[in-house]
Amino acid sequence: MKNYYLNDLLSYLNNAPTPWHAVEEACQRLSKHGYTELKENEKWELKLGHSYYIKHQQTTLCVFTLPKNSPIRVRLLASHTDSPGFKLKPQAEIRRHSMILLGVEIYGSPLLNSWLNRDLGIAGHIIYKNKNNQPENCLVQLDSFPVVIPQLAIHLDREVNEKGLLLNKQEHLNALAALEKDIPTGQTYLETILKKQVDFQELLTFDLFLYPLDKARFVGFENQFISSYRIDSLASVHAALSALIETATPLENDIKMAIFWNHEEVGSHTSQGAESPFFHQTLERILLNLNCSKEDFFRLLNQSHCTSIDLAHALHPNYLDKHDGMHQPKLGQGVIIKNNAQQRYASTATSSIPIHLAAGIEQIPLQHFVSRNDMPCGSTIGPLQACTAGISTVDIGCGELSMHSCRELMASEDYIHLLNLLKVILKMPEWPII
Repeated sequence: MKNYYLNDLLSYLNNAPTPWHAVEEACQRLSKHGYTELKENEKWELKLGHSYYIKHQQTTLCVFTLPKNSPIRVRLLASHTDSPGFKLKPQAEIRRHSMILLGVEIYGSPLLNSWLNRDLGIAGHIIYKNKNNQPENCLVQLDSFPVVIPQLAIHLDREVNEKGLLLNKQEHLNALAALEKDIPTGQTYLETILKKQVDFQELLTFDLFLYPLDKARFVGFENQFISSYRIDSLASVHAALSALIETATPLENDIKMAIFWNHEEVGSHTSQGAESPFFHQTLERILLNLNCSKEDFFRLLNQSHCTSIDLAHALHPNYLDKHDGMHQPKLGQGVIIKNNAQQRYASTATSSIPIHLAAGIEQIPLQHFVSRNDMPCGSTIGPLQACTAGISTVDIGCGELSMHSCRELMASEDYIHLLNLLKVILKMPEWPII
């Protein structure tokens, strides 16, 4: 089973270059395992003991299994579907000196240099007019027409290895797509290549991103590592989704739920992000459908718990001084609990207790991460989920190297540790109460 989950993770990474694809791939898995799709604009008729999922604006996903009896608690797993990268501008085409380039906006905070000199595909969501002049939408993943962001040759940048690479975000990151002479007149390059995959009359609008064509793969000795784009945080999404599917048996009184947000990398302040009311509205709607009162809803929130799952910084063997001397989580040595006194992570002594107890049941190794005092700390959806929902939250995750690069690296064993930990959290018969 270990190899099955690891290979399925690789498949998920390869098939989910954007949040739209990540949600669609997840929904296909859920449908295969008997989950029922709910539409937000339709009336719900929920049944205790049954499992459901909701696609929210195509890039955020909520999955849940109702208990056998009236609910008193939610065991929530939370992560995000987006990753740093490059988004095509609305008027992306640039024609310059007989070449066609595509202009991009920077999404989140990617390691810019890691995107240079790579074969890049185009993927995302498009809206168009069909032959009947009606609007339609679909997902696209174009890998037959790679683009490249070429780096300046060392002969023209002699001091780059001594002074470091400096990239102007406006001028140096346009992607080279084609020579102008071979492109039909009367339409844009983007329309030309999209029409080879989708039959449409007019391209109306789109949300398209670049993605590396290098496939996710095992590296190192005997598949010890996984190398891929979007490990942050699709490894977390896949682990949570797999844990939920594997622990399909409903609990007595606890709702098992996972929510995967979009826009974590740009602050979460959107209708698809963790600061939106989607979780709160969904949970309230579930309880109303089960004939619970507002009082029941508030009592349930008070007893609920969220495990926020995102990647963490593992100790880098070439940059040992970047970690606190007493907090140096290592690849392959277990799940990491993330802590920060400024609450950039939501973990507290109390909210971490379920993680420690669950890890003890299956002998899953745990590690701790705290940033150096002289280095700013990142954040994730944990504090936002805790604030908007008002429930106890802990931030955990697998360690990785090269976070936010075009090619990230994690240990295979850590993924298995995370998966096993989440399964215990979801199936523990008694929830710890402090």
